[in-house]
Amino acid sequence: VECSPQGEAMAAAGAGADIVLLDNFTPQELHATAAVVKAAHPRVTVEASGGINLETLPLFLGPHIDVISMGCLTHSAPALDFSLRV
Repeated sequence: VECSPQGEAMAAAGAGADIVLLDNFTPQELHATAAVVKAAHPRVTVEASGGINLETLPLFLGPHIDVISMGCLTHSAPALDFSLRV
């Protein structure tokens, strides 16, 4: 479940979400929210996303973050036109 404020993340985890995606948080907000979610729901996977690139990646790594999504890996990827005819 994609969540923005901490309240949404707690509600999603409390409702049984397997993964809580914390989107567009600052690193400080992300770590604080992830810690609260993990303390209350330790089995929930916490994913960080939004505005993360290779330069800022270290700021988003932490003990309560299980997965990091980085759209920058695909946003600028060149397209390839191919066929899989058999």
